[in-house]
Amino acid sequence: MNKVLSKPSDPRVIIIAGVTGGIGSALARQLWSQGCLVAGFARHQDRLDALTEECPGMELSTLDGCDSSGVEAFAAAVEARHGRIDGYAHCIGSLLLKPAHITRDEEWFQTLNVNLSTSFYGLRAVVKVMQKHGKGSIVMTSSVAAKMGLSNHEAIAAAKAGVEGLVRAAAATYAPRGVRINAVAPGLVETPLTERLLSNEQVRKVSEKMHPLGFIGRPSDVAGLMSWLLTDESAWVTGQVWSCDGGMADLRAR
Repeated sequence: MNKVLSKPSDPRVIIIAGVTGGIGSALARQLWSQGCLVAGFARHQDRLDALTEECPGMELSTLDGCDSSGVEAFAAAVEARHGRIDGYAHCIGSLLLKPAHITRDEEWFQTLNVNLSTSFYGLRAVVKVMQKHGKGSIVMTSSVAAKMGLSNHEAIAAAKAGVEGLVRAAAATYAPRGVRINAVAPGLVETPLTERLLSNEQVRKVSEKMHPLGFIGRPSDVAGLMSWLLTDESAWVTGQVWSCDGGMADLRAR
């Protein structure tokens, strides 16, 4: 189990949406070990209970990110308890690998809702709080698929490209109010979401070769970058999409 090395007298208050997912839980553990006050939500109570047992003191709730009013209420409750929200990490997402011609309407709308709409709802809820205090950092999750054309990724690529547009526009809007907004764009990461895909040994080997560094990402790789973007060490950074993909989007290794 991770242990808090020291507890700041005035810990940073961070909300994580999708806190029980592969990346979300890795980030929660990192922030908790740094002494942050971590509040978060996800859909599955059993996973929330397990994370709370592992990291006592986290403030976790069962909530679907597609419930916009619920997300607003969650952010307002965190502000009411602690007086502010210092950071927000959006770790909600899905993966649909289908070409456009066989993607059903309901699959398209679900992909947009889970990846793009939830990002907007989360940003809208926390920025209302952050701008009042003149400070805050928001980190969204995009994908290598938004930058690099990958076959059978039409729906997810469109949704994540929307997230990147949201990040840039919102960063411009809220920079004068002290709120920074960035995104991290991972390649293929070893999470419960990709477990079925990566269980196929041939798919795994092909995927590893697609990443110039030669291996599939770990949740901690992405969480580490998100954690930095939530700190004052990145105080002069906003409106950026950070690739965390083993070089996949930009490099062609021999």
